[in-house]
Amino acid sequence: MSRVGWLDLSNGVAGDMLLGSLVDAGVPLAEMSAALQPLGLPIGLRAEEVFRGGLRAVRVVVDVGVADQPSRTWADVRTLLDRLPDPLRSSASAVFGRLARAEASVHGVPEDDVHFHEVGALDAIADVVGVCAGVAALGVDRLVASPIALGGGRARTAHGWIPVPGPAVLALLSGAGAPGRGGPDDDELATPTGVALTTTLATAFGPMPLLRPTRTGTGAGTRDPAHRPNVVRLVLGEEIRPAAPGVVPVDEETVLLLETNVDDMDPRGWPEVLESLLAAGAVDAWLTPVLMKKGRPAHVLTALAEAGPAAAVRTVLLRETTTLGVRETLVRRHTLARGFRTVDVDGQPVAVKLGFTADGRVVNAMPEWEDVTRAAAVLGRPVKHVLARALGLAERLTSAEGREPG
Repeated sequence: MSRVGWLDLSNGVAGDMLLGSLVDAGVPLAEMSAALQPLGLPIGLRAEEVFRGGLRAVRVVVDVGVADQPSRTWADVRTLLDRLPDPLRSSASAVFGRLARAEASVHGVPEDDVHFHEVGALDAIADVVGVCAGVAALGVDRLVASPIALGGGRARTAHGWIPVPGPAVLALLSGAGAPGRGGPDDDELATPTGVALTTTLATAFGPMPLLRPTRTGTGAGTRDPAHRPNVVRLVLGEEIRPAAPGVVPVDEETVLLLETNVDDMDPRGWPEVLESLLAAGAVDAWLTPVLMKKGRPAHVLTALAEAGPAAAVRTVLLRETTTLGVRETLVRRHTLARGFRTVDVDGQPVAVKLGFTADGRVVNAMPEWEDVTRAAAVLGRPVKHVLARALGLAERLTSAEGREPG
């Protein structure tokens, strides 16, 4: 079974609310504080127990050592984040990069020239880095978020009064294909920082999945309205995937499909590019020959990546190839769990990869090709003969066990 987290955002979302939910769910505050240290900024975190609408919650307060915080461009923030180690740098940069794209589209300026006013302040940098570190520390297989309550009315910003939901928030939702709804109050309930974190780190949106809850974290916002709890709830648990009769139960997740067309690169470099994509965290990567306009031969380079390593995978695509752009699409991925057993082919060990369903039933078994070719060379036999022998042993192994390997 997979470990899943579900964010209840029915009361809105902000960076400090997410921080509080993570701490209340068991992520040590010291771990988040340590993640901020490489930045060398006067930032401190402290947690306090509060009550919101009758619910106990944790509020994380960001303490900054300076009164005046400068307006920072995306280039300034990116330079700060470059001090962080990967994968934290990649995930935090992905959040701010998403913010930059949203603000650029709203204000009609280049991304690098976007000035972060509210979101460029030290407390927002602490929110982004702290939440990214906290979600990584959870170790969940996927993070699902409810539709986001956005509020209504209007809010004061550095640009003056703007309608709620704000243009940047709507651009963030549109860019990620994420759901939001107005209300329940005429106030700003979802901040750009909170929405950027959610749309970057969540792998899917919807109601709470079928799961056995193991822990719940409740994070408080600064406001305390009398008629509702101003909180974000984080529910952690083991996901349950019931299967209909005749249906093979498999794991399901949302991943990013990143691809680009390349027609001017030395083909001898492709093996290293594919290896670099996998090393950056892609779950798969492949190359497809195509014919482009004017009959020019080219290749489509494609990678699948989860939300966390997506920024690092994107960087490899842009840095290691001659492309000038990358396309991204959210796709659903259904997978069997994997395990290994070893069979003996006349004294030579051959690993067999097993694919099994969520309830532990083995449905696929395939010998590892490198082991087959090595065994064939040692035994002095044709590869096809050793493969056939290994397949027969793998079939018997599967039939004998029929369950997830222990």
